[in-house]
Parts: sequence; C-alpha cells; structure tokens
Amino acid sequence: MITIALSKGRIFDETLPLLKAAGIVVRENPESSRKLIIETNRRNVRVLIVRATDVPTYVQFGGADLGVAGKDVLDEHGGEGLYQPLDLNIARCRMMVAVRRDFDYAAAVRQGARLKVATKYVQTAREHFAAKGVHVDLIKLYGSMELAPLTGLADAIVDLVSTGGTLKANNLVAVEEVGKISSRLVVNQAALKVKRAQIQPLIDTFSRAVSAG
Repeated sequence: MITIALSKGRIFDETLPLLKAAGIVVRENPESSRKLIIETNRRNVRVLIVRATDVPTYVQFGGADLGVAGKDVLDEHGGEGLYQPLDLNIARCRMMVAVRRDFDYAAAVRQGARLKVATKYVQTAREHFAAKGVHVDLIKLYGSMELAPLTGLADAIVDLVSTGGTLKANNLVAVEEVGKISSRLVVNQAALKVKRAQIQPLIDTFSRAVSAG
C-alpha cells in the first residue's frame, strides 16, 4: 500500500492532474466528503487528508509514504528525515513582509528600530530579519494576520501573498519579498528504500508532468 498525504484546498486541487498523469484517480472530493482516508482507483494507493502543516510530520514518521507540502511549511518544519526530490511548481505564491499603508517601513529599518512582527512562519521570519540585521520581536499568530498591524499588535506581518487582494482590502501593503513559495514532493526515506518499485515510478511520472507543464 502506498499512502499519499495531501491537504485540502489549492494543493489538493493542483496535485490531482499530477496523480492523473500517474494513472491515479481520487474517488472522493475532501471538500464534500468527511472521510480522512480516501481510496483511489488503484487498490494499492490511498490518500490521507491532513492539515497542511502536518504533511511533513506524517511523511517523516511513516504515517504516509509521500506527500505534497509547501516550501513555507517545509522551511518551518526543518525537513528532517525527508527526501525532497521534486519541486512540483504548484500552489505558487510569495512570502512577503507587509505593513499598514501609512507605516514607513524603510525608515524604521534604516533607523534601527526594533520591529514587532506577527507571523505564523516564525523560523522563516527570524532568519529573514537576522540576515538583514534588523531586530524584531516575533509574535506567533495562526490566522487573520492582517489584524495585527491594524490593531497595533504588530508593526509588520510576514505571510503568504497570492493576489494581494486581502492586503489591499485591509489597507496593508507588501514592502519586501522574503521568498518565492511553491509545493514540493516529500518522501519518507525508509519507504523509498522498501517500496522503491512503487514509489520511484510515481516520482518519475510527476517529474515528466511538471516538465511538460
């Protein structure tokens, strides 16, 4: 049995064509089904539906043989014990620093101010600002990042930005790119050794599909 860990939403939707290229069709839509283990058209392949932040953990500790996780999640997780053979080039967006439209970020950084930064991506934010020599106090939030600058909780946020619509609607503006984000294929290293005959063809098919796309 090959178990693939996926998260609902954009990653799931954009992984489906890659699975189809490998002859794998997921039998149910996780948005309408309550099932967390979903069968496919192949008796020896199943899909686990887990939180995006949990995909690397399931793969690392053998709850799944492989999975798809965003670079943002992998950077926070650290990637220990995971083989990352392929950038799938899906679910693309950018990690950005954003502030209130009336906040002079450039001046604050130039003057050596100590910034309060709210983010879900604490490790990524810490490394980014350390590389710039900017002192920050990091505040971990799990959602509604845009509220932090609006309420005075933070001077800036570090978050994923796709279209920028949410920032604009909340009178925020992106001022700096932390990095480009896309989703990676991650594989349990032990599973790759034991089940190479089943897993390697999947990796090869995904690779061809990404190149063709």
